[in-house]
Amino acid sequence: MTGFKIGAAALALMIGVLGAAPANAWKRGNVDVLAVLPDVTPGVKSSVEGLTVGLDGNIYVPTFGFNTKGALTGNAVLFVISPNGNILRKVTIANSSPHMLGLRFNPVTGALWVLDFGAGNVLNVDPSTGSSSILASPGATTGLNALTFDASGNGYVSDSFSGAIYKVPPHGGSFSTWKMDPLLGPGTGLTPPFGANGVEFSNDGKTLFVANTAFHQIIQIPVNSDGTAGTPSIYVSGINAPDGIAIDKNNNMWICANQEDEIVVTQPFTAPIPKMPSENSAKVIAKLDDFDGIDPKGIVSGLLFPASLAFSPDGQWLYVTNLTLYLPYADPNPGHVAIDSAWTLQVKGYTVSKLPAQIPSSENNQGNQNNQGNQSNQ
Repeated sequence: MTGFKIGAAALALMIGVLGAAPANAWKRGNVDVLAVLPDVTPGVKSSVEGLTVGLDGNIYVPTFGFNTKGALTGNAVLFVISPNGNILRKVTIANSSPHMLGLRFNPVTGALWVLDFGAGNVLNVDPSTGSSSILASPGATTGLNALTFDASGNGYVSDSFSGAIYKVPPHGGSFSTWKMDPLLGPGTGLTPPFGANGVEFSNDGKTLFVANTAFHQIIQIPVNSDGTAGTPSIYVSGINAPDGIAIDKNNNMWICANQEDEIVVTQPFTAPIPKMPSENSAKVIAKLDDFDGIDPKGIVSGLLFPASLAFSPDGQWLYVTNLTLYLPYADPNPGHVAIDSAWTLQVKGYTVSKLPAQIPSSENNQGNQNNQGNQSNQ
């Protein structure tokens, strides 16, 4: 009889806990497939990582040059997608390697800058024809990954292997090292093996935020009054492999957590936090979507290795690339198999996802549900 009473009490406690859990759970919202990307050549598909949105509202996505069989050869391809998911055109990027990453339109010159990860170049690409020219080149041994611009049109390019942020003038021509620091590096033996990744300025332009994928951190670099870089520090930690980042009009940061298959949204937290070394930090206010499996056609439901993201020009929508990378192809460290590797090998079509750029309401973040973004950030 005593044993039964203890068991019943434990069961009642468990039911109570389970019953209370949904009230405080994240409301993850809904994500849809915007577009399933066509073959780059007949019978050959390619993963995609970089993504940006033009002033025309169209989504621009270049191929990363990997599929379930390994690396591709030849030139990269640029897809231009309408906001309702139609593939408007597919153009071959001239004079490129197969492996493109970050891209964005320069706010001053209007040129489309694309990072050629495979060749180590910054390209100026005509999005209508695919013709290209080299804007700047630090060399093929670097790991050019993502880029952003300041108000003057200078480009800031992350190097995932050297742990550096490079600066490129508005019309190209030269690279200079804006900041190199161990906080931006990939470390040793970490997975995924990419240091400095997504980059974005705060709305006031006084801070450059950098995702460090390998260390699962967002790094903040203050911008001095003369435009030089200040001392980097950790803004927030514990995000599972942060990749692309974007900042909305309320300075909330939207982060692709590529190993967690979700979008993490953080809110600035500037009051002193006990036992924390920095007063300038962040708290998580939402976690959006998840991996929901692969359908019978080999198409991802939800998110799988989300890599880059950008808001629509009106700030109402968020577009996300599903890289779905089989990580051992990109990992020089033997034996590192990511948790989703078995799923990525089943993918038969690469996708761009679309979800409302809205923070769902919950008991833990009342008042944030209308914090939409207003920038086309990667």
